[in-house]
Parts: sequence; structure tokens; C-alpha cells
Amino acid sequence: MSIVAVLIPVALLLGLLGLGAFFWASSSGQFDDLDGAALRILIEDEAAARPDDRR
Repeated sequence: MSIVAVLIPVALLLGLLGLGAFFWASSSGQFDDLDGAALRILIEDEAAARPDDRR
């Protein structure tokens, strides 16, 4: 029964740390551009598109 007295505060502390990390990331702009990285992979580079062109 004494392990429950240790695990509950540890679980609450970890939950609060996770919640704090989420709010910090949200306020620092980590979630502003959700589609940019997903669409950036579809854009072809000019150098990668023509590897035979040696000027």
C-alpha cells in the first residue's frame, strides 16, 4: 500500500510536466505550420530532377 503513496505523486508530477511541455511548445510556435513539412517533401529540387545535366 505504501507504493501507491509514491506512485500517485510521481504520476501527477509527470502529467504536469507533460502538460507544461505542451503549453510551452504551443506558445513558442511549434504547431503553427502543420502542413508545411508534409507538403515540402512533394516539391522537387531542380538539381535532383536533372542529375545528367553537368554544366
